[in-house]
Amino acid sequence: MEAGYLGVGAMGQPMATKLLEGGHQLTILDVSAAAMQPLLDRQARQVSTPKEMADQCEIVFVSLPTLGAFRNVVFGDNGLLQGSKMKILVNTCTIGQKFLREIEAAMTPRGITIVDCPISGGPSGAAAGTLSVMVSGDPATLEKVMPLLSLWGPTVTVAGDKPGAAQVLKLTNNALFIVSLVATSEAFTMGAKGGVSPEILLKAISVGTGDNGALKKVFPQAVMTRNFNFGAAMHILKKDMDLAVEQGEELGVPMWLCQTAQMMLHHAILAGSPNDDISTMARFVERGAGFEMPKTR
Repeated sequence: MEAGYLGVGAMGQPMATKLLEGGHQLTILDVSAAAMQPLLDRQARQVSTPKEMADQCEIVFVSLPTLGAFRNVVFGDNGLLQGSKMKILVNTCTIGQKFLREIEAAMTPRGITIVDCPISGGPSGAAAGTLSVMVSGDPATLEKVMPLLSLWGPTVTVAGDKPGAAQVLKLTNNALFIVSLVATSEAFTMGAKGGVSPEILLKAISVGTGDNGALKKVFPQAVMTRNFNFGAAMHILKKDMDLAVEQGEELGVPMWLCQTAQMMLHHAILAGSPNDDISTMARFVERGAGFEMPKTR
């Protein structure tokens, strides 16, 4: 099957690679020539505008870091909406229900069906093909694209038959992950400053009631190694928590703890950079504690 992939950065590149490895032809576009090159080396084709991609491909995948970038490739000059061949848009981004509905309202009159398909697992999960794929949309369309989605991971969860349900599922996941990242940063700093090795903390907590996603992935890969290079930027995490808090408030759900984590992300970014790796949340907490965890890996 031939498809287009728009946005081949930290997540999009390994996900696009899995499609190529699955035997599918791929047309790609990204603002970074370096990001595209490994896929071009695998015989992917390159286009110069989103419109050109939508003129050539019936199915287009989008993996972009911000709502602004997504809005531009859809509605901007030479955007996807101006293309003639695209019939299915597969959104892999965390953009929230509100923005998804805006995109759907623009696509539907043009005969384009939205497949809502956010993913979880980070760059390492994308490279390993172990992502958790969350999807919602028209059942017949889902059936058509499922062979491609299943290349990204062993678990594809259908959240509902309308676009937007998968966004709620993903925001629920991300809210829990972000809170766990902040809490683990504080708890590990406390434990290590109290004299317990990070390795002992990891060993005990990972089989105890404190186990969580940040503990399993971010800390062993990027904090305990002190390389702070998990592969995802703080501004993306803040965008996701902003959307989760907005979604909760829209539904009348108190989001007290999520708002606290949202504030922590805001202050960490102010103290550093929006492009800092998400693992630097631990370093932000360490600075507040006047302490630095030792490198153990």
